[in-house]
Amino acid sequence: MVRTQVTIVGAGPAGLLLSFLLRLEGVDVVVLESRSREYVRQRMRAGLCEQATVDLLHELGLGGRMAAEGLRHEGFSLRFDGEDHRIALTELTGRAVTIYGQQEIVKDLIDAHEAHGWPVEYEVSDVDLHDLDTERPRVTYRDSDGVAHELDCDAVAGCDGFHGISRPSAPVSELKVFDRIYPFAWLGILATAQPSSQELIYNHHERGFGLASMRSTEISRLYLQVPADEDINDWSDDRIWAELQTRFAVHGEAALNEGPIIVKSVTPMRSFVAEPMRFGRLFLAGDAAHIVPPTGAKGMNLAIADVRVLSRALTELVQHKRSELVDAYSDICLRRVWRAEHFSWFMTELLHIDPYGDDFSRRVQLSQLRYTASSRAASTSVAENYVGFPHD
Repeated sequence: MVRTQVTIVGAGPAGLLLSFLLRLEGVDVVVLESRSREYVRQRMRAGLCEQATVDLLHELGLGGRMAAEGLRHEGFSLRFDGEDHRIALTELTGRAVTIYGQQEIVKDLIDAHEAHGWPVEYEVSDVDLHDLDTERPRVTYRDSDGVAHELDCDAVAGCDGFHGISRPSAPVSELKVFDRIYPFAWLGILATAQPSSQELIYNHHERGFGLASMRSTEISRLYLQVPADEDINDWSDDRIWAELQTRFAVHGEAALNEGPIIVKSVTPMRSFVAEPMRFGRLFLAGDAAHIVPPTGAKGMNLAIADVRVLSRALTELVQHKRSELVDAYSDICLRRVWRAEHFSWFMTELLHIDPYGDDFSRRVQLSQLRYTASSRAASTSVAENYVGFPHD
């Protein structure tokens, strides 16, 4: 049996950032990841960073490549009725967002771990959590060579995502789940095409929602609302571009630059929260505890906010034997989680076409869009939620 202070399950942005924060404070950490190092570095996810996320990465000395390659955005467009209506984020809030892919943050965190000589255990299997209701939980697993190991620790951080083993390890009787599955999905593509706009466009169209985003000045990231059970094989590249052009047309004119499609996939939409986020010495963070529809661009940012709180709480627990912060961890995080859940739901309901909706619902949507675009108060509310709130 090996003794450590904190075992982290999962090496996505939440797990790696938590490891980095704890190790800076001198906390002993073991990170377990079921995937390979190469898979983790390339795993495509979100790409929008709130101001607080950007500030934290710079504060930790992890923002150099983001500063060089990230795209700072001071606004975005709501497009409806064939016209753009800009939400001026910085003018309204004094803050901005930055386009920088989640996989790029993961690369930066992996590189930082390796530069410090901090190991991550990749390609582990048979991970199991034990004695979580005691002050000395245990974690068993097999390494990449199939050798069995056992860890004795003070706390376990479940950062292994929605489908991981951490949340199912919590007692079912103590877990309350809030779940909403939406009757549509996003068909997303990466294309070698210059973005058609310097800022994101959130498009409300009678044929369904669309989003024009980017990963760089040369790579476009585009999305279409499709039925929840849509088969990606039914969508040729030509069909995708034709539908995108139809939905994003401004007064009937083509609105998007086209290019070769690199990646295409269909992503289901859901809202999900598990309460509480702590069970004994198990602490859930990120997608292990909550999922938001991507319309609000909150998923990765919520995970980073979670682990900033958790790193402080676990440092106090293992180094000073103080439990006030770990006792408050779930309540602190859930206040931010539910704010993000509401905003993501609001943006999803505002912009998508409900396949079961009626003409009344459509008129209400258009009324809200027009109000949001024309009212400084309504625009400020959207902008404030979009750029995110300070971690403190």
